[in-house]
Amino acid sequence: MSGSFLFQAVIYLTAAIICVPIAKRLGMGSVLGYLLAGILIGPYLLGFIGEEGEDILHFAEFGVVMMLFLIGLELEPSKFLKMWKVIVGMGGMQVGVTAVLVFGGCMFLGLAWQAALAIGLSLALSSTAIVLQTLKEKNLMGTAAGQGSFSVLLFQDIAVIPILAILPLLAIQGAEAGGDDHGSHTFIENFPAWVQTFAVLAAVALIIVAGRYIIVPLLRLVAKTRLRELFSGSALLIVFAIAYLMEMVGLSPALGTFLGGVVLANSEFRHELESDLEPFKGLLLGLFFIAVGASINFQLIGEQPGTMMAIVGSIVIVKGLVLFLVGRIFKLRIDQNLIFALGLAQVGEFAFVLFSFIGQLGILEAEMIDLFMGVTAISMVVTPLIMLANEKIFLPRIGTKEAEEKPMDTMEEDNAVILVGFGHFGSTIGRFLRANGIEATILDNDSDRVDLLRKMGFEVYYGDATRPDLLESAGADKAKIMVTAIDSPETNMRVVETVQKHFPHLELFVRARSRFDAYELLDEGIEDIYRESLDTSVKMGVDILKRLGHRHYSAFRAAQNFIKYDEASMRKLAADRHDRKQYISRVREEIQIQESQLKVDMRRRNQSGDTDHAWDSEQMREATKNGQPVR
Repeated sequence: MSGSFLFQAVIYLTAAIICVPIAKRLGMGSVLGYLLAGILIGPYLLGFIGEEGEDILHFAEFGVVMMLFLIGLELEPSKFLKMWKVIVGMGGMQVGVTAVLVFGGCMFLGLAWQAALAIGLSLALSSTAIVLQTLKEKNLMGTAAGQGSFSVLLFQDIAVIPILAILPLLAIQGAEAGGDDHGSHTFIENFPAWVQTFAVLAAVALIIVAGRYIIVPLLRLVAKTRLRELFSGSALLIVFAIAYLMEMVGLSPALGTFLGGVVLANSEFRHELESDLEPFKGLLLGLFFIAVGASINFQLIGEQPGTMMAIVGSIVIVKGLVLFLVGRIFKLRIDQNLIFALGLAQVGEFAFVLFSFIGQLGILEAEMIDLFMGVTAISMVVTPLIMLANEKIFLPRIGTKEAEEKPMDTMEEDNAVILVGFGHFGSTIGRFLRANGIEATILDNDSDRVDLLRKMGFEVYYGDATRPDLLESAGADKAKIMVTAIDSPETNMRVVETVQKHFPHLELFVRARSRFDAYELLDEGIEDIYRESLDTSVKMGVDILKRLGHRHYSAFRAAQNFIKYDEASMRKLAADRHDRKQYISRVREEIQIQESQLKVDMRRRNQSGDTDHAWDSEQMREATKNGQPVR
């Protein structure tokens, strides 16, 4: 019974539901939560998962496969050409220097040069899954560290192609190592090494050609059926077919699907493919992290803990130093460079594929393969902990100091408003307040943005607004209003919790990305909530009404009433959002009520002649068109 599929599904999902929310609550991120869940239910702790955990790991690798396909869809070739200097410069330097250093270390320890080179190339790669997931959760993708990490990871993903092409050539002289068959058989494994290399390159070329001349026409035929489920099936077929082709030639399935995504990035089906595959990717990626945690061989660690920890520590230190050097060369500030270097210091999930292939080719012995598989898994597990320590310990002390251009006492101004987050949303608020004679104390946690804004004439301070001591130095004990305009809902919520605990007198005005983020804020007792797309969407509707002949004043009044009714509806619906069936029913009911109210308002205006024709004057139309104030 314990080996049944349903039992395993219950165990995996239960572990995830318990561990991930706890990890998120502690600020560790979902990735570490999944990894800890896998360790907990693995064969060396609770033992709910035995040898079948390795099979589940292979299945869950499709999460990584889909993630790379979606990354490829987002990377249009034109954008790649614009970024190629950074991608090749940062990524090439990191992979090349790391591989050379590891190669030299292995040669010093007495390994054959073929084995040393294979190990160096494998350990030079980092985890795309962990790094990108963590950066997205912490809302760091738009920072200098996020862009640098993406460039290096993209280069690494592409570099897997020549690495897998080189490995069969190393096996010509490395076969005497006598490794057991550690991986699955491929279609071309019995052919000469040069044939295997040619087959790998031919498979890559086939994906590029098929993406343009076969897949896109196929999707057009499927789209004509207007069946959503058939299009979803076609999206899965594309991913699975490319992955199967890559496995046949011994190439990484994730790399193949990444190339397929790049080929399809300019097609008209890009967004449909993204929306159809996103749910599968999220579920399988979580399963992949759980399986990685469950696959850690604690017995091997127990037998030689010193060796294992020494290798993991050496790899993390070497890769971290190389990455930090690369960041310095590309002029990353020290806080961004720490995020960049420590975030990419682990060994990536492609190492599982590469070491499996290395074992299959006989370049390394089976015991060495097991050792490096364990090193890879442990390095992935400790990465979220390293990034958490960097965020909580190192950055506040080593990164850009708060108000480094002024003495600390200048932050203790009697400004009535503290504005947290000065991106596109927050800067608009700040400029509007300043234009109307209201000075605000502005905080932001992106040091590069802080420096740029200071050069532009804004008094902006670098710092983490979830820290009570920073808020106190910014004058939170004297201010009247706190505006949180941060893009990340999770960070906004942490700021809200900090303010409510330490500065309860402050009135909170909070940005919400969506209606569901607003629901969470309502639960915290926040009344002044501003959904970032509501006013812009309604303004577009007003402009459409005016273009269709509606009077300006009528359209403006309709917009104000719509916002009023929608805000009231949001507060009513908040209590039912956890009951999906009840929520859907209430939403339909509220939509009908709202539309009915708006129609009644419109009828009343038409009957009473409640319109201001001055709004329809030529001067008024020009003023509203140019965004000038209405007097």
